[in-house]
Amino acid sequence: MKKSVVFGALTVAGLAAGAAAAGTLDDVKARGKLNCGVTTGLVGFAAPDANGEWMGFDVGVCRAVAAAVLGDPKAVEFVPTTGKTRFTALASGEIDMLARNTTWTFSRDVDLKFTFVGVNYYDGQGFMVPKELGVSSAKELDGATVCIQTGTTTELNLADFFRSNNISYEPVPIETNAEAQQQYLAGACDVYTTDASGLAATRATFEDPSAHVLLPEIISKEPLGPLVRHGDDNWGDVVRWSLNALITAEELGVTSANIGEMAAGTNNPEINRLLGTEGNLGEMLGLSADWGKNAVMAGGNYGELFEGNIGESTPIGLARGLNAQWTDGGLIYSPPFR
Repeated sequence: MKKSVVFGALTVAGLAAGAAAAGTLDDVKARGKLNCGVTTGLVGFAAPDANGEWMGFDVGVCRAVAAAVLGDPKAVEFVPTTGKTRFTALASGEIDMLARNTTWTFSRDVDLKFTFVGVNYYDGQGFMVPKELGVSSAKELDGATVCIQTGTTTELNLADFFRSNNISYEPVPIETNAEAQQQYLAGACDVYTTDASGLAATRATFEDPSAHVLLPEIISKEPLGPLVRHGDDNWGDVVRWSLNALITAEELGVTSANIGEMAAGTNNPEINRLLGTEGNLGEMLGLSADWGKNAVMAGGNYGELFEGNIGESTPIGLARGLNAQWTDGGLIYSPPFR
């Protein structure tokens, strides 16, 4: 659900340069609203609830940026994108940032002219099968039909895995996660493959999640994170440091429950700089002094967003794993606020 690289890089580069020229930060401020690209619907990460309100882990990043820039976490227009449409939407300026399960790769960074501002979820490609299939390893899938999004790195990873294990498969092309879910449950494919987090999120929506198994193999590295256009470094800094504010807040123990008290001043200079009671970090970004405080207040720190949307206490049930703070043996780490 992440990885189309099928259109002309030169065209994208030209669009990106034009869209960035005016300055996205100024555009967002003038508009009074952030246009944020998300997936078409992946429960836990980005999906509208029964009232049509977008909720999820990636949605939380959009709201944090809106709060940092505009002081209002609800000042966001969510734009659903597919694996094929997401990059065109960003390059053309239809959206200001992309915050959906998109993998940071060399070609997207260099050839397609996007800037990945960080990683908010370290993932890897996995496989889901019905339990009744009796399969315990992806290496037992010789001859299987596999639901997969075309034009994605998921597709390339799948081909590499089956080739290296000298087994065959028949691809069943799909466009969106909703289509994949429908085809998989209808028996049109034996296997669904995408990011392991996406598989967990999809399985959580099934009538009987226990009837489906996530196989143990993780066949790729998928660092997922928000991205912006090349050539607009100020805007890239705003999105990057809004994400870093959420990460640093968790590391320093700043939560939605205590942030009001901490914003009055603490003995920790980095907390004070983060929350704007010391230094001039907001001024450097072209934002208000309390931008970091606003970002964290939008939905809580990184850990709160994780646990509330996709953590072990939710139906999706993802453990922190690689997405634990560096102090707990994970890879989540922010540069210093100084």
